[in-house]
Amino acid sequence: MKYRPDKYGVPISQLGFGCMRFTRKGAGIDYARASGEIMLAVEQGVNYFDTAYIYPGSEELLGRVLEENRCRGKVYIATKLPQYLMRTEKAVEKTFREQLARLRTGHIDYYLMHMFTDPAEWERLRALGIEDWIAARKAEGSIRNLGFSFHGDTESFLKILDARDWDFCQIQYNYLDEHSQAGRRGLKAAAEKGIPVIIMEPLRGGKLVRLPERARNALRASGTGFTPAELGLRWLWDQKEVTCVLSGMNSAEMVEENIRIASDAEAGRFTEREFALVERVRRLIREKEKVGCTACRYCMPCPKGVDIPGNFYFYNLMYLERKGPARMEFAQNLGLRHDPGFAAQCVGCGKCEAHCPQHIPIREMLKRADRELRPLPYKIGISAARKIMGRK
Repeated sequence: MKYRPDKYGVPISQLGFGCMRFTRKGAGIDYARASGEIMLAVEQGVNYFDTAYIYPGSEELLGRVLEENRCRGKVYIATKLPQYLMRTEKAVEKTFREQLARLRTGHIDYYLMHMFTDPAEWERLRALGIEDWIAARKAEGSIRNLGFSFHGDTESFLKILDARDWDFCQIQYNYLDEHSQAGRRGLKAAAEKGIPVIIMEPLRGGKLVRLPERARNALRASGTGFTPAELGLRWLWDQKEVTCVLSGMNSAEMVEENIRIASDAEAGRFTEREFALVERVRRLIREKEKVGCTACRYCMPCPKGVDIPGNFYFYNLMYLERKGPARMEFAQNLGLRHDPGFAAQCVGCGKCEAHCPQHIPIREMLKRADRELRPLPYKIGISAARKIMGRK
């Protein structure tokens, strides 16, 4: 296993174990299977395990496995506070103590504010007094490193990144999402500040493993010998700004394959031929896209606050993947942030089209995107969720 340093020089395995997708058995997690997979990873040098309060049964299982196998001291636990549910500092403290109990530990090595999409979320937590709470937990040693996980646009990520001296952060990043969400720009900005970046969804929930036939054929014909997963993982580890890549491993075979790749991959080893292969595979995956948007952002800012690249990203995602999950991701990442930037806010001024290098008929495509991303049930659901969160 190869390791990359965190902010304070602690070696983190460049492959991390994502604990969200354990195999289920009946109403819970298949303990025997999950335990075997975790211990196989530990024995091969994986030392970063990522879970969250809202992953059903995950914290409890990880804590039990580490305690029963007496290996807590060999690994670092990362878990997340469901900040979107917190209304008082007392609730934060209660949730944190529950997490310590679930994980059967006295400290969390890497503690994240879960799923930020907007700088306003951090400001809300600050108003609750969370900075004093964090300082107290750090002083007593129950939190070693404080960070955040992020789903939102690049500008929001950069603002949150500047909001305090974070110890680390976690972003969704892969060769399809290179310029969406925090994106490459966010990755580099974090690295320039010396903030380690943990990568989630490196294979887009398996979408970059289950490639379209033409993309699979291109990969086979490349002569690299890479599996689809290997292409995606090596592309990430080629970037020195990436600290750790999480994989939601739920079979011994997956653990072994990922460890094989992680034990060999290094930054700066990709060849021009391999970069060209990624570009070709990406282009073949995107043949079903509805809008040829490259997220260059020349169209931005919109005078009415429309997130043009964001709307087009999720509109395309409906046809790259499945409509339901894409709409849910749209609602979560764009619809619930403080300034949602819905396509319906467009007034047709045409300023964006004058700057688009792809000559996209943006105004018309925004109308189509809004119709498909926000059918009536989603409009109602997003509106209700925003009211619960105290947003207009």
